[in-house]
Amino acid sequence: MNHASIPTLESLGRVHFVGIGGVGMSAVARIMVARGVPVSGSDAKDLPVMAELAAAGARIAVGYAAANLGDAQTVVAGSAIRPDNPELVAAREAGLPVLHRSQALAATMGGDTVVTVAGTHGKSTTTSMVTILLQGAGLDPSFAIGANVPALGVNAAHGTSGIFVAEADESDGSFLNYRPRIAVVTNVEPDHLDHYGTAEAVYESFDRFTGLLPADGLLVACADDAGALALAERTRKRGNTRVLLYGTSAEADLVLHDGGPGDTAVSTPSGRYPLALQVPGRHNALNAAAAFAVALELGVDPGAAAAALAHFSGASRRFELKGEARGVRVFDDYAHHPTEVRAALAAARSVAGGHKVHVLFQPHLFSRTREFAQEFADALNLADTALVLDIYPAREDPIPGVTSQLIADHLGGGGRLVAAADAVAALAAAAAEGDIVLTAGAGDVTAYGPQIVEALRG
Repeated sequence: MNHASIPTLESLGRVHFVGIGGVGMSAVARIMVARGVPVSGSDAKDLPVMAELAAAGARIAVGYAAANLGDAQTVVAGSAIRPDNPELVAAREAGLPVLHRSQALAATMGGDTVVTVAGTHGKSTTTSMVTILLQGAGLDPSFAIGANVPALGVNAAHGTSGIFVAEADESDGSFLNYRPRIAVVTNVEPDHLDHYGTAEAVYESFDRFTGLLPADGLLVACADDAGALALAERTRKRGNTRVLLYGTSAEADLVLHDGGPGDTAVSTPSGRYPLALQVPGRHNALNAAAAFAVALELGVDPGAAAAALAHFSGASRRFELKGEARGVRVFDDYAHHPTEVRAALAAARSVAGGHKVHVLFQPHLFSRTREFAQEFADALNLADTALVLDIYPAREDPIPGVTSQLIADHLGGGGRLVAAADAVAALAAAAAEGDIVLTAGAGDVTAYGPQIVEALRG
């Protein structure tokens, strides 16, 4: 897509969202309403965010029907919407433009200074941290984040500062629809091969992403991640934009000093600044360093930026505390790639101290399980107890021979498959005072946390 193909907000007219209840779709709808665009939308079920959008002035319908389009002039469809959805069919028949969520968001950004956060992991957390740093410095950014953020209260808002912070999703290539002035890349790993096919195609799409940056732009990349570092080096060679590296390694321009909880700081040429982080784990300290770099680029005072991080209590489903009973703390994490499972368990270890860590993991997608079975097992073996549920299929049909057994085959002594009916009791029985229980996965495993807390109480 070239510059000209991003429509202006004014040119969209009345906009109808198919799947408006989704976390990403509702974010765009919320900002459009705030920017004066007439918005309507529908979703299969009545979700809490739909009442908020209706209160803000959007016309909302529950259930899909062609009539819901009304007099819409542009339609935005979520990536999970099926081609035979009656509203999508009606939009095509009427010859209405149908935009991907990312194109609608790009139009919404208009003439703002755009900051996009991309990477295989850490996007939501880093986008949230950037937003909180800017708010803490008295700037009022617009933002759109792919997860709910308790510290912000919402996952999207229209701000008055002319700065727009957005999470940019590489999973389907849609991050190429934005025109950032500052781009953060937290890491680059082969994932979403169902879309890309090969690891090379993933790297190439990130090259195209950094190629979108202007001469006065900035790529902020993680020096601790081999993929992001290689991307930064290729971008430096190309010379289309400035590059700033952050991390613990010698190559970093902004150096992270991570001595664990309560001992985290960043150094820049202007000095060393302690970071007050509420979220555990090296990966979060790196995300904080990235956010700090963005804030400095936007003119925020370094001391104010460092202090503002104390307000970030985590994004929802990112090592989120679900409750505590009998001295056992139960956390939930969206980890669905081996690197994320490893990071979540490393964070759990640092929180558990000398006590044990017990994990309930639900693989997400057959294709990803087939691709990474050994790596998932290696990561899960960091726990004392690793129980694995059946695969959560999400958008996929089953693949013959691909089950959670592929992971279980590589688990150590503390690991085994577990039936959904037995999972809660098994974890409650395994956990002793001081231990940490973690539920992990992108599916409905998140519902188990509160049940485990209840079982521990009982």
